[in-house]
Amino acid sequence: MASALELGSERVTAVEWIEDLVVYEIPMTTRFRGITARRGMVLRSPLGWVEWSPFEEYGFAEAARWWQAAEAAATRGFPDPVRDRVEVNVTVPAEPAEAAHARVRGSGCRTAKVKVAEPSQGMAEDIARVEAVRDALGPGGRLRLDANGAWTPSQSLTMINELRRFDLEYVEQPCRTVEELARLRHELARRGWQVPIAADESIRRAGDPERVAELGAADIAVIKVQPLGGVQACLDLGERLGLPLVVSSALETSIGLRAGLALAAALPDLPHACGLNTTALLAADLTTASLREVDGAIAVSELDVDAEALTRFAADERVSSRWLERLDEVLAHLAGEAR
Repeated sequence: MASALELGSERVTAVEWIEDLVVYEIPMTTRFRGITARRGMVLRSPLGWVEWSPFEEYGFAEAARWWQAAEAAATRGFPDPVRDRVEVNVTVPAEPAEAAHARVRGSGCRTAKVKVAEPSQGMAEDIARVEAVRDALGPGGRLRLDANGAWTPSQSLTMINELRRFDLEYVEQPCRTVEELARLRHELARRGWQVPIAADESIRRAGDPERVAELGAADIAVIKVQPLGGVQACLDLGERLGLPLVVSSALETSIGLRAGLALAAALPDLPHACGLNTTALLAADLTTASLREVDGAIAVSELDVDAEALTRFAADERVSSRWLERLDEVLAHLAGEAR
């Protein structure tokens, strides 16, 4: 079988810094974000391996920002860190309450991020899961929710009213639009409910992420390196937003996660635990040691890429060809923008 690089178009193979590339496919340990396997591409540059893994439903225009992040890491590296470890949360999928309790108790994290608003579930499942996580954390742990924009403003008020008794650190992206978030935040303040709002999709998938700050739509900004174009682009955006930042992953392997860790390590202030402890959701990794929390934090360290894993989890030729076609579209899009 031809290597992934040999399958690439002239446009892909002409990228000077690419020394090798592998399209990977790794099973998930549990269904998450609607997928049971994570696919993406890792590429070797003179500075080391980098990752490009935009979700498969994303078009080439959106995937182009993810490519800019990979290229920035491949050609410029990462800024110097100001800390050597980053506190992280345990991520709880939309799973039964007992499983959620065990997941949190089995981690060393003092913060838990709980997925809610799963389309196939209802209020009762969300309440049971959140209650179980609060019990597992104890009264001193931090508990945050993530609805991925699935609630209407009215549903958000109903659910926040039901769940705020569990002492929420914040609710991430309860509504879909920036305007809805702003109205919800205003209504929460009017009612005297002390529940902060965090924006995620309204920053990483919006044409104007700074509108979140302009409309007062969030108390906290969740930022992800790949969707926002790279570590330096995120540092610059963070300064413009003027909000506390939470660095989160895009469900990458440790190769991609290393960029998020570099961002979190370089931020002047980091008041909240970051959402970078997600390799536990993958059944395997592409490095000899995964970036996973120990006692609630991930150490900032270099990676040893596992050559055997690159071979074992290489996608078949059909999947590899599709990803190379996606990259070809992205490179053509960026070249067109440059003219």
